[in-house]
Amino acid sequence: MNEKTFVHRPRYLQFLERHKNKHIIKVMSGVRRAGKSVIFELFREQIRAEGTDTSHIIDINFENLTYYELRDMLKLNAYIESQITDDSMYYIFLDEIQHVRNFELVVDSLFIKPNVDLYITGSNAYFMSGDLATNLTGRYVEMEVLPLSFAEYVSGQDSAQDVSVLFNEYLLSGFPYLLHTQDDAERIEYLQGIYNTVLLNDVVSRAGDAQPELLERIIRTLLSSIGSVISVSKIRNTLESQGEKISRNALGKYVDALTDSLLFYVTPRYDVKGRNLLQRLEKYYTVDLGMRRLLLPDHQEDFGHMLENLVYLELRRRFAHVYVGNVGKYEVDFVGITATGECEYYQVSETTLAKETLERELRPLQAIQDQYPKYLLTMDTVMRTANYEGIRKLNVMDWLLEAH
Repeated sequence: MNEKTFVHRPRYLQFLERHKNKHIIKVMSGVRRAGKSVIFELFREQIRAEGTDTSHIIDINFENLTYYELRDMLKLNAYIESQITDDSMYYIFLDEIQHVRNFELVVDSLFIKPNVDLYITGSNAYFMSGDLATNLTGRYVEMEVLPLSFAEYVSGQDSAQDVSVLFNEYLLSGFPYLLHTQDDAERIEYLQGIYNTVLLNDVVSRAGDAQPELLERIIRTLLSSIGSVISVSKIRNTLESQGEKISRNALGKYVDALTDSLLFYVTPRYDVKGRNLLQRLEKYYTVDLGMRRLLLPDHQEDFGHMLENLVYLELRRRFAHVYVGNVGKYEVDFVGITATGECEYYQVSETTLAKETLERELRPLQAIQDQYPKYLLTMDTVMRTANYEGIRKLNVMDWLLEAH
């Protein structure tokens, strides 16, 4: 099955096109199998269609054993240098470059060449926040690649299919490969493969002496705590109640390794009135609900927190920053902040048809005094839209499919 035939992803291609031929490094980061390599392939096809000769497109995927020797930075640099034989523009794609030790030195060397347009991908946050950010500050732009959005998933399906049916399928996983699979066993096997690869290649290697069984206990704890404020101390207490002894420092290192692998995102709390981040008690969300289904098959009835996770991922696509909001004694599920500092507030609930539920969900939004947009997202199909003194109620599926 060829992943590139699944779905067109214009947001990412537009990012690459926007910065094409500009003297800046284009970086696409994201969890393994989110589709970064396919996006690069589609972009290379576009460049060729525009008239670029194939000899001026250099494509290296460091997870392909054909290029294993090029994981040595000196050999990599020598190979690329040997391919650049004239003064015309060369488009260089370096996929999963975190496998190259001291890769930033090669990237920096290529960056200074006037006839090189450079594109790279990586599959962990440490690669971005550590090596790249430190050594190439101000010389790159980054786009985060997530598994398919619901709009992308729907665009790859038969237009005659019912949106509600597609939504239930989408909840199983958004990884592109699974777009056209119908067999549940195949889905689980594929998700297990991704999980094992991330755990062994990204998490264990980053955490050092981590034990896979202990890491899986931590992962299950985080997955079962989605939507709840949690701390390292709380995670540790949960593990100890299960008979697992671990130091606070070791646990902190393991949790950091899990977020660095992009299997989880940690979401800080944001004081809406004070406009500043709070230091304690964060929330964790997983990069794909398939991971929760894989490791917590008996927790699928917790639909409210699954919905919250889904909204969080969509907000990551739409906003530069996403936080959990704090307004005095109330908590707002999410605060989305644009690159220019404008905010939107979101409350998520499976249903608000009961009066007391509606009042409870509106209360945090009503406590916010500024004039930025406020939304209440639900799965309600009866009274799916309403306006409560400026707070707009929207059906989640409608919101996920709207143009933005």
